[in-house]
Amino acid sequence: MFLFSMLLFFVLTCFCAWLLLFPAGREGVMQSVGAAGRRVGRHLRGGARQGAQQAVVLGRDAGGTVRQALQFLGRRWPLLLAVSILLVVPPLLALMLSGRGMLSGYDSDTHAINDQIAGLLQGEQLTAPAPPPPLAFATAEVTLVRPMLDSANRNWQLLDPAFAQRLLLVFKIMKERHGYDMAILEGYRSPERQNTLAAAGPSVTNAKAFQSYHQFGLAADCAFLRDGKLLISEKDPWAMRGYQLYGVVAEAAGLTWGGRWTMMDFGHAELRVAGTVKK
Repeated sequence: MFLFSMLLFFVLTCFCAWLLLFPAGREGVMQSVGAAGRRVGRHLRGGARQGAQQAVVLGRDAGGTVRQALQFLGRRWPLLLAVSILLVVPPLLALMLSGRGMLSGYDSDTHAINDQIAGLLQGEQLTAPAPPPPLAFATAEVTLVRPMLDSANRNWQLLDPAFAQRLLLVFKIMKERHGYDMAILEGYRSPERQNTLAAAGPSVTNAKAFQSYHQFGLAADCAFLRDGKLLISEKDPWAMRGYQLYGVVAEAAGLTWGGRWTMMDFGHAELRVAGTVKK
């Protein structure tokens, strides 16, 4: 019913705009209205003379009213056209874009993921996986993308327990459903380290101390393991698909995914708690 109403409204608006823009169209409509009035008049002449006269007068009045209305619309057509566009375009855009997200093609799996997460949250507590060796975080490929990563903290025990369990569920689903092994690049971050990273420039982070959920153990930066090596760059198609799947699973687990931000921090996920970070 909503779609039909929107379509009818759009058609009527287009018809009015056509009348405003094309004088020949207005003349044609006026002639059609006049012809219809004349036919009605002829039909009514078979009745009483007084009734016919009244019908003719009414027809003339109606024709004059229509003519005056069209003349008014002809003088005010730019304003009316602008108002019509403002009324029609936003609802149509909202209708066409509704339900369209950044990760089209993956949303159909969200319901199943939510069911699995709900079941796992009621089950046993998950344990943190064994971390990769320290040298995995110090390779040239990794440091090129994430400098100063060798000194980052990856201790699961320093993360908020609720956040840690959700993130472990994300890791578990990514492994079992999609075949991606994941590892934390950085979890808890001290205020001093946050300021050091902020001083490196906006390409690293815009957040200063206590402006990030990392300081509260409610955020983590993650990446994928392939053949025992960390793969961070989203330029790799396999990794980019993994980040997209990771975003879907993380959001289904109630986390905020950094891939939707302007800076697009694809490996970042956080559990937002109102009143935690400074604005």
